[in-house]
Amino acid sequence: MTLLARISPFLAPEAPRLNPAKFQDAVVTAKGERRATVPLQRLETLWLNTGTLCNLTCANCYIESSPKNDALVYLTAAETAAYLDEIALLGLDTREIGFTGGEPFMNRDLLPMLEDALGRGFEALVLTNAMRPMRRHEAALLALRERFGARLAIRVSLDHHTRAIHEAERGLNTWGKTLDGLQWLGRHGFNLAVAGRRLAHEPEAEARSAYQAMFDRLAVPVDAANPGRLVLFPEMDASHDVPEITEACWGILGKSPSSVMCSSSRMVVRRKGSAHASVVACTLVPYEMGFDTGPTLSDALGPVALNHPHCAKFCVLGGASCSA
Repeated sequence: MTLLARISPFLAPEAPRLNPAKFQDAVVTAKGERRATVPLQRLETLWLNTGTLCNLTCANCYIESSPKNDALVYLTAAETAAYLDEIALLGLDTREIGFTGGEPFMNRDLLPMLEDALGRGFEALVLTNAMRPMRRHEAALLALRERFGARLAIRVSLDHHTRAIHEAERGLNTWGKTLDGLQWLGRHGFNLAVAGRRLAHEPEAEARSAYQAMFDRLAVPVDAANPGRLVLFPEMDASHDVPEITEACWGILGKSPSSVMCSSSRMVVRRKGSAHASVVACTLVPYEMGFDTGPTLSDALGPVALNHPHCAKFCVLGGASCSA
């Protein structure tokens, strides 16, 4: 692996390191101020982490997915069905079931889980690198699209609009395969989106313009100006310094707790060695036990303390969300 492939271009190397006194107490910050919390207003999206195994090892994967990392093991169709049953039992107004990983298409139960969610009337969103694991299921995906139309959405991870930077993050010979998968989805009329990353010093408007030029060249029907169709995530490095979000920050920043992802979503994970799946407060912190709410959705309906660097960098200050 080259030096370029080992260093993520999305991180600002000059950023100061995180003060180790921060994010240690769920109630107060390092300065003794009341930490912000976010109530769950509505479980709009339930994420299912299908497992951390992936066909790629990316330089800056927040969940450390790889062909060898099974820290989060595969969810089963039966486990998924139990959570979908609980949504109905609790009368939750859930719109969307999201499937993330790892690479979801490596889980052999993904297609039954998708069919179950769509058959119950949910929208489904699958995050994928659109490479070989997805392409093995072309016939089944076409059948689902024929039955459920735009309620099945596929979001393809394309880290940058240039091959060099994308492959610096995802590895050699990944660019062409991902573009092939993206074009296949576009040709066959799937509800399609792309997830990219923002370079540390690249203006967002320039990035969107460059992505749009690439989509046009490839005849891929994605509107790069639409944040729901081209999602550009901020850098994610928990070792870089960020401010802790206090109760006073909402007024200072002109933001509301309802704008933060954990006000409308939760994620199901199954940790290796665990007897059961668990619900966590956020897609970004699956390994942090302080964000584990227990095995049921009923246990997961309380407020979330913003006690992690990702809460500040990604959600509050970055304004990002994993949902469609």
